[in-house]
Amino acid sequence: MTRPAGAWREYGPLELTPILAAALEAFYEQGFHGTPVRDIARRVGQTVPALYYHHENKEGVFTALVEEATSDLDWRVRQAVEEAGERPDLQLVNAVEAIVLHMAHRTRLAALDFELRHLSPANRKRYAARRKEIEVLVTRIVSDGVAEGLFVAKRPAETARALLGMLQSIGRWYHPDGGPLSPDELAERYVDIALMTVGVHKRPAARPRRRARSA
Repeated sequence: MTRPAGAWREYGPLELTPILAAALEAFYEQGFHGTPVRDIARRVGQTVPALYYHHENKEGVFTALVEEATSDLDWRVRQAVEEAGERPDLQLVNAVEAIVLHMAHRTRLAALDFELRHLSPANRKRYAARRKEIEVLVTRIVSDGVAEGLFVAKRPAETARALLGMLQSIGRWYHPDGGPLSPDELAERYVDIALMTVGVHKRPAARPRRRARSA
């Protein structure tokens, strides 16, 4: 799917089926274990057998939402890094901004990350593989920055994991409707923290932003 330049910064309503939308709210409010299938069915105005027609079981519903979360994050990070050009410092800025914006704008999807223990081994393995792709990308950015003398990091892989762990934790406390920071303000702060982590004390000049074309 081709997306216009800068689309990774744009967020609209999630395009979920009624079942998935109801399940996302239920999981966010009650957690996976605390959400019975009949509650999801009640929220969407269907019977439990009708829900099972679309999804094999509760884990099937949960897995579909996790897939939505990982897919949304993946394309945004990759487009952000691509638009940064060849400079690792700008790539890191964009990658961190993309991850933070996802965590802040897709709070309910991001919160699913803390319920992954309920996935079956096969589904957990598939999700871990998607997360690993982003970890490899960020590790490559940090390694390239060190090689070019832009970053200071004795262990790029560990540094990348530390940065991603820091960003992932945003989902534990950030509430876009009840906090002092907007998603953009939050991203600005975390970009500064990420740069300081790799020894950059002055933010690199950003590439000019191209306006996204209307759909």
